[in-house]
Amino acid sequence: MEQLPFYSGGLRFSCTRCSACCRYESGYVFLSREDLDILAAALDMAGGDFVKTWCRWVPLGGGTEYLSLKEKLNDDCIFWKDGCTVYRSRPLQCRTFPFWDSVVVSAEAWESAGRGCPGMGRGELRGMAYIEGCLRARASQPPLARKAERPEL
Repeated sequence: MEQLPFYSGGLRFSCTRCSACCRYESGYVFLSREDLDILAAALDMAGGDFVKTWCRWVPLGGGTEYLSLKEKLNDDCIFWKDGCTVYRSRPLQCRTFPFWDSVVVSAEAWESAGRGCPGMGRGELRGMAYIEGCLRARASQPPLARKAERPEL
C-alpha cells in the first residue's frame, strides 16, 4: 500500500509579499527556458542580452553550470526594489514557492522552511493536487544548464 505524502490533506500558504524569500540571504533563482523567454520579453530584451545583464552561470558540480538571476551585493534579488519589479513575469521557482521538492519532502522540512516565511502555515489551504501541480511544473521546466566553462579540477 502506497503511503500518502504528509501534505495529502493540503498545506496552508498565502504569500504576504513580505519579500523575505527575495532578500537578505544568498541563494539562487534558477531560470528555465520559459522563464528566460518571459522575463526577456517583459523587459523588451533579447534573451542573450537578458542573460548578460541580469544572470550568472552557477557551477554546482558534475561539470555543469546552471543559469540563475544575479544578486545585489547585499544578497537581495537583482529585481527587488521595494517589492518585486518583475512580479507578473517572475520565474517559476518564485511562483511555486514554497511548494518545492526540498520543502514538501517532509513535515520537518516544511516546518523548517516556514520559520522564515510568515505566509507558511497560514492563509489559503492548498490541496494535494495544487501542490503536486507545482512539483510537476518545476520538473517539466528544468533550469537552463550548460557544460561548465571551467570544470572542477
